[in-house]
Amino acid sequence: MEFYVLPMHRAAALPLFRRLAAASQAKRIEAQTNDVLLTRMLFDCAVSSNRDEVLFHDAVTTNLSVLHITFRRVAEADKEQILGQKLDGDADWMIEDQGAVAGTGGILFHYKLPYGDIYMAVAEPFRRRGYGSYLIQELKRICYEMGKIPAARCNASNAASRATLQKAGMLPCARILSAALSA
Repeated sequence: MEFYVLPMHRAAALPLFRRLAAASQAKRIEAQTNDVLLTRMLFDCAVSSNRDEVLFHDAVTTNLSVLHITFRRVAEADKEQILGQKLDGDADWMIEDQGAVAGTGGILFHYKLPYGDIYMAVAEPFRRRGYGSYLIQELKRICYEMGKIPAARCNASNAASRATLQKAGMLPCARILSAALSA
């Protein structure tokens, strides 16, 4: 996922990468297209790609509102209803519509700090009402309140998630590609 070569040695980046891949016995490579050097290594050294995700950054502050929606922390008492809606039982935040859990989400910090990777899901009966975008908007706010920078990702073919993120002010900034390294 990361490869760095001092600027004065970048002309030798490709042979250095190939030696690193051979020595480490790496089988796969993953790169974000906004990391130009590693993306070049992926295109020069990989044989097949099987993952294509879009990475989003926060570009627009939104002021979305939805009637009857409450955004709040998940309580232990909510877990049964969350699981009944086939939502993430480990999510920290939720939206409810007149007492019913409509969606859940959270922020992961498994990525590069200070970025917070926002995720969410909306229960089937509540989709296509703007709830997902509202949830993303509120998770962005929480992320900023924590002193972090919101980011998100979704599969490139998931048009609904892409539209939800963009309505909440998140815009595509890169692709995440994963591929098998050639022998």
